[in-house]
Amino acid sequence: MPDEMQADVVNLAPTGGGVASLLGARVAQDLGGVELGLIGVPFDGGVTNRPGARHGPREIRNQSSMIRAFHQSLRISPMELVRVADIGDTQIDHQYKLEDAHDDIQRALARVHAAGVVPIAAGGDHSITLPIFRAIAKERPIGMIHFDAHCDTCGPYAGSKFHHGAPFLHAVQEGLLDPKRTVQIGIRGSIPDPGLWNFSHESGMRVVYMDEFHERGYRSVIDEAREIVGDGPTYISFDVDGLDPVYAPGTGTPEPGGLTTLEAQLMIRRLRGLNLIGGDVVEVAPPFDNTGNTAYVGATMMFELACVVADSIARRRG
Repeated sequence: MPDEMQADVVNLAPTGGGVASLLGARVAQDLGGVELGLIGVPFDGGVTNRPGARHGPREIRNQSSMIRAFHQSLRISPMELVRVADIGDTQIDHQYKLEDAHDDIQRALARVHAAGVVPIAAGGDHSITLPIFRAIAKERPIGMIHFDAHCDTCGPYAGSKFHHGAPFLHAVQEGLLDPKRTVQIGIRGSIPDPGLWNFSHESGMRVVYMDEFHERGYRSVIDEAREIVGDGPTYISFDVDGLDPVYAPGTGTPEPGGLTTLEAQLMIRRLRGLNLIGGDVVEVAPPFDNTGNTAYVGATMMFELACVVADSIARRRG
């Protein structure tokens, strides 16, 4: 890439200087020419316990100053493969009305999708993935590889059927997500009802509990996930509570006994070559981690996603 184009795509200011942006990408309001759009979704109106994820995008931007351009393991730079930009945050006009806020998110992502931009979102709570799917998967159901401590397929909670513990139940019911091409990795923790995740199992999702993950190892698990999603369009959803809270304490529903950051990174890297159409990193809640480490981990996982998604875009482009 010529130096002048590199300067247009990447924030080259010294660490600690310049305007913070997701992964140090250039900030763009005009979607023209953008292939991979990094977008913040500052909404946590769907949490069932501890709020704070609305502050995730801002702090992930701040910690992105530590993210460099080149991936040493994959030997690629996403910003040399495709045109990447931080396209700002979704405008949430209805913070106090969950379903209307979801509509706000859907409209914003629909504009991104219509412009031919592949999104990677920084949340926000996990309920934001449903309106993202409504925007990018309305043409056909998509597959998903989902890293999380929770399946997020439970029923109504506190009088609302929409919340961060239920997006993938609704995504299947609305014909947006193919359960037979969905893999959920890292599930664990105490639950209020033994049938909480029945929908995942009964609909045909592949659920990998941490016990099985520990016994089999990351290579076996993620290689099976690749086989399940196949070559169809696939989304990667990464909830930071899928990680053990020693790595990501700043989240709303931490569950001890989770993935290590290295296991998560290695699994995302092994998704290179799939037909990837987007992703998200959600549930970063900075108020619960004054060190900033959770947001830095979130930025790191966004970089891992950006690398494999950019590679997929470049392959489709030929």
